[in-house]
Amino acid sequence: MLHSTEATRTYPCSACGGQLVFDIDSQKLRCPSCGNYNEISVPREPVVARDLHEAMVELRDSQATTEGPQVTGEREVKCQSCGGTTTFVGSLTATRCPYCATPIQRDDVHEAPARLPVDGVLPFRVNEKQARELVEKWVAKRWFAPTAFKKYRRLGSLASVYHAYFTYDADTYSWYTGERGVDYTVEYRDSDGDLQTEIRTEWYPVSGEVGNQFADMPALANEDLDHGKVKALEPWPIHEATGYSPEYLAGHLARTYDRDAEETFPEVRNEMEGMIESSVRSQIGGDRQRIHSLQSNWNALAYKHILLPIWLLTVVYANQPFRVYINGLTGEVQGRRPWSKVKIAVAIVVTVLVVVLALVLYAKLHSHGHHVSHPVRPTTRR
Repeated sequence: MLHSTEATRTYPCSACGGQLVFDIDSQKLRCPSCGNYNEISVPREPVVARDLHEAMVELRDSQATTEGPQVTGEREVKCQSCGGTTTFVGSLTATRCPYCATPIQRDDVHEAPARLPVDGVLPFRVNEKQARELVEKWVAKRWFAPTAFKKYRRLGSLASVYHAYFTYDADTYSWYTGERGVDYTVEYRDSDGDLQTEIRTEWYPVSGEVGNQFADMPALANEDLDHGKVKALEPWPIHEATGYSPEYLAGHLARTYDRDAEETFPEVRNEMEGMIESSVRSQIGGDRQRIHSLQSNWNALAYKHILLPIWLLTVVYANQPFRVYINGLTGEVQGRRPWSKVKIAVAIVVTVLVVVLALVLYAKLHSHGHHVSHPVRPTTRR
């Protein structure tokens, strides 16, 4: 149901009037009140990539003539179910009413002319129970985390959040010059006359061409996250993404991008360039490689705007937030946790005691040396 006055969207149940949410287990819309199921209205279909250059030219033209929706600061909307006020903060586009838990989505963001539209989504597969079990195992292995941190059920909040990503496809053609190094072993005698061996390298000039194709290389487009830990959630099965429908977001949190496809591309380009260099070294062969020049043409550069599912656990410990991230598809867990000074100190003391004990035992075993008797040579009288 679209609410033009607030530019929002909700999903009332046709059977009881409750609110539908996207049910992870069934991959359908489900009413928690009466158990009614609704199929997702948009059929599942592959996501089509867009030409990056053409899309960015159109976007910049639209931004020059059209004012985009507010995606910074706070935006308050009126819940169409209970009349309460719901606040969307920053790039948040899907949330729940804090008073009646009605799933509410901003309908003014994803289709705005001055914004890049969402092309696809990978719906959650890991449900909340599974996510908590995964976190339980992860936390249990953090030996030096404070005991209070491990009681995350009382300290932390777990939320299912769709984050904005751009994935990139590219076709590159590169040519290079360099040298191939072949190792060989030589033997020689040092100044003392001892035989020594040394590995030396003979270099041969090389040049060549390589072609590389890249598909679905992802870049996180949201700020205020630990990009290193989120990066470690990869790989994502982007090829399994389906065409975007806001129904997949019902009952879950979602964010639009903070950086557009042109702004996130450089980090992916760096990854691609590293892979191009690796392919050049592989083609050069030998035992060692030197690359003197490397130039690439970037052909057929395309992108997709995809929403990817992440379970986010935030634990506040000692007035500091610690976040744990769970891949909503594969169950990969990454995060940061505090260190217990007490546990570390105890571990150091135990380690020192073990070392000292080992040294004492070693000293006792070797304190009594073996007495060696030397035979007396008999004297011969002449």
